[in-house]
Amino acid sequence: MKTSFIRLAVFSVFCVFVLAASIKPKPVQLFLIGDSTVKNGSGKGSDGLWGWGTVLPELFDTTKIKIFNHAIGGRSSRTFLTEGRWEKVLAQLQPGDYVLMQFGHNDGGAINDTTRARGSIKGIGNESEEIDNLMTKKHETVYTYGYYMRKYIDEAKAKGAIPIVCSPVPRNIFKDGKIERSEGSYRLWSKQVAQTNGADFIDLFELVAQRYDKLGAEKVQADLFTAKDHTHTTEAGARVNAQTVVEGIKGLKKNKLKKYINN
Repeated sequence: MKTSFIRLAVFSVFCVFVLAASIKPKPVQLFLIGDSTVKNGSGKGSDGLWGWGTVLPELFDTTKIKIFNHAIGGRSSRTFLTEGRWEKVLAQLQPGDYVLMQFGHNDGGAINDTTRARGSIKGIGNESEEIDNLMTKKHETVYTYGYYMRKYIDEAKAKGAIPIVCSPVPRNIFKDGKIERSEGSYRLWSKQVAQTNGADFIDLFELVAQRYDKLGAEKVQADLFTAKDHTHTTEAGARVNAQTVVEGIKGLKKNKLKKYINN
């Protein structure tokens, strides 16, 4: 009787080990949220324009981490939320996943008009404005850029995910041989929100600007941007920006996302 019990116990333990070995751990997920500088159009280089999020997976070991680019052109920190896009990302987040966010290029637009109505209130305070949205025909409370960014950070953390905030990549605007810089605005606000809400921060603006400065205005224009505008990059420009994102991730001291980067 005792021998039979021991045999049953040993067999049960063996079965547990076999089952555990057969279950592959779910890959970690990285979600990208942002505007057209992260994903332009369908992400296939239409009109020669590319976002850095499209080429970012090439720099990671995608057998160990799955990257989902939910960025979409024309969206601000406000409209990415109000259109229900963040809700879809949030529903997929699992503990240990990552959310890499970059907003700001479109937040300076009109708060209420008949074409886009995508602007957020400037700053990171608690101000709000009640509007009857001329585009959606719905009543809406509009908040600050900081409010929306805090929401993404806090809700990601509540799901056990790790948020990383990026300042917006610079536009192709040179002054006195260098990319024009501003200490205020979305670059500063993204940093402040990340710091106050316990998220990692990459000053993507400054890191990319330094690369552009070294290349010079003529080469940046010729190789990294099209003649269409000063905001959207070519594939070569997207690769420079993606490489800079990876550089920024490597500089985050305690963030483990760096272990999934290709050597």
